[in-house]
Amino acid sequence: MNKPQSESHAPRFIISGGGTGGHIFPALSIADALRRTFPGADILFVGAEGRMEMEKVPAAGYPITALPVRGLYRKLTLKNLQVLYRLLKSIGMARRIIRQHRPDVVIGVGGYASAPVLWQASRMHIPTVIQEQNSYAGITNKWLAKRVNRICVAYPDMQRFFPAEKIVLTGNPIREVLEQPLPTAGEARAFFGLQPDRPTILSIGGSLGAATINRSIARHLTLLEEDVQLLWQTGAGYYAEAAIAAEKYRQVKALPFIARMEMAYAAADLVISRAGACSISELCLLGKACILVPSPNVAEDHQTKNAMALSTRDAAILIRDADAGDTLLKTAVETVRQSERCETLARNIRSLAQPHAADAIAAQIKPFISHNA
Repeated sequence: MNKPQSESHAPRFIISGGGTGGHIFPALSIADALRRTFPGADILFVGAEGRMEMEKVPAAGYPITALPVRGLYRKLTLKNLQVLYRLLKSIGMARRIIRQHRPDVVIGVGGYASAPVLWQASRMHIPTVIQEQNSYAGITNKWLAKRVNRICVAYPDMQRFFPAEKIVLTGNPIREVLEQPLPTAGEARAFFGLQPDRPTILSIGGSLGAATINRSIARHLTLLEEDVQLLWQTGAGYYAEAAIAAEKYRQVKALPFIARMEMAYAAADLVISRAGACSISELCLLGKACILVPSPNVAEDHQTKNAMALSTRDAAILIRDADAGDTLLKTAVETVRQSERCETLARNIRSLAQPHAADAIAAQIKPFISHNA
């Protein structure tokens, strides 16, 4: 659906996908990079009804419209008939949205909504780009790979999932504030009311929290003793339990949510985290020694594959979810007390960083605009 354009034409984009922060925050970073590359660009997001993007995208200042698409149930159930109906309805709606918005390029970031939008865009001969955040490609992106024009990836060796000639290694976009110089460790620790000179562990489990990580920490806080301190983002659902466990430990600061993540990362000598693609990209860019505890509750166990891509390079310590209950905090305390070990992990993970990934993705999109102009 190519169209005549004048030299002053402000490019129009559709960005589709979402469902989790791991899809939404890279999508927003890409949108910001497109605005920097193409001042005045018209950007529309397309998400899925009732999903996180319907709140986060408008909060970031971008318009969004919703499709009724849902994911398939993994077990045999009649509910999948409704899922199929929603998919077919979403495909029709996606065509109408594309005709109304008239995008120059459509970008998919994974998640339910990206499938009908990217499929329709490719059928309408509109340039299409997908961004794959993980080291193990998601079902939607694998299905779309043969139809799209460009595939931006965060890990090497992705040709086992995608046509090699379409792949560009760009890295994962991260929050812009983390691409700026961090505060000093002393400043950051003072911000949280921590001691300036003690080895510091940061535990993050995502905005909703991670049950295994939180419960392992709560059960073994006595391991911290007086020489190690903990900044503990619990997630809202686990905060009440964590606050009770932490109240008798002066060296523990438990918070339901940390808005100033640049301060949290700056304070930390060692980070405990799930192995989502965005978290790993942030840890790589900042060069933070880390222990990764992959969530077992994700499609195709992709977090374990993400973590292994680092642990096999001695760029992270991998502890499986099933083992974390007994070993996580013990391993963290032992590691953070070994400054040379932390420095090795930090050096190795930093070597895997892909800085300015959002701008690199925008640069891959630019030729399609030039071609259409």
